[in-house]
Amino acid sequence: MAFEDIGIDLGTASVQVCQSGRGIILEEPSVVAVNTRTDAVLAVGDEAYKMIGRTPSYIQAVHPLEDGVISNYEMTEKMIQYFLRKCCKNSVFKPRVVLCVPSGVTEVEARAAVDAAVSAGARKVYLIEEPVAAALGAGIDISIPNGVMVVDIGGGTTDIAVISLSGVVTKTSIKLAGQKMDQAVIRYIRQSRGILIGEKTAEEIKIKIGTVYMEDSDPDMEMEAKGRDLSLGLPRKFIISRRELMPVLQELAIQIVQSVQSVVERTPPELVGDIFVNGLMLTGGGAMINGLDRLITQRTNIKCTLAQDPIECVAKGTVKAFELLNVLQDGFFPVSTHNH
Repeated sequence: MAFEDIGIDLGTASVQVCQSGRGIILEEPSVVAVNTRTDAVLAVGDEAYKMIGRTPSYIQAVHPLEDGVISNYEMTEKMIQYFLRKCCKNSVFKPRVVLCVPSGVTEVEARAAVDAAVSAGARKVYLIEEPVAAALGAGIDISIPNGVMVVDIGGGTTDIAVISLSGVVTKTSIKLAGQKMDQAVIRYIRQSRGILIGEKTAEEIKIKIGTVYMEDSDPDMEMEAKGRDLSLGLPRKFIISRRELMPVLQELAIQIVQSVQSVVERTPPELVGDIFVNGLMLTGGGAMINGLDRLITQRTNIKCTLAQDPIECVAKGTVKAFELLNVLQDGFFPVSTHNH
């Protein structure tokens, strides 16, 4: 293939690369392992993720993105470079790239993302906001004058937007998503049990038994996990239940619900009527936590639907955006930002 169009969902927790006609061609954690003595990059993606918590002190597994934006420019450039080379090794020409960014990104942060992609080998770079990409990936027709609301919950940010006529009407982005929930689980286990657990264990607990909404009649679930006893410094097992953990995660989920309410309050009445009829689309890995759709419906009276492939929506939407380059106005950043 001579020319390639690549869509990249540059997430805080993971990177997904999508290609026209082929779908998702790569999905790896957004982690880079670095030798701090020599500044040499030892591994990227899956290989680097395996090193977390298992390396000597001079080898660090770095997350180049925090809260959905670049916190380490050099490592981000190396990571994008690695993924582009892996995906386009048979390509004759440099690819065009659509990069996904949170809707609250600043001009400086947007420029850093574009520069990193260009330095990594992209021919031309476009930036698209996450909720717009998520809507496209979920199969929503955003070109008609009918308001749709999308809530995209990733690893670092939750992006909420009302879209109509291929433009963003109202939006917000909060730095609260899957990773904040993991950290809340770690804090709770430490305070309630005196046991320290790692990020991977916290994520596993959240995925297996985590919930943000339970009725009295809902069955409880339990899970056994391991950590380090802080008083003895030795390994220790413990059991935690879904019902016990619910208030910890629900506290964070309610902040997401409040952000949804604030966006609805700023939305024109006609579009609010559309949203009431159409409902709200949940996308992103963080949206898969048990009970979130029920919690939002209970608090806002808006019907919630979880997208068919919530984790892949944004990445698939970035590639669909190539078909709409002349139509999308507000979802893309200004031409001066992305033309190279």
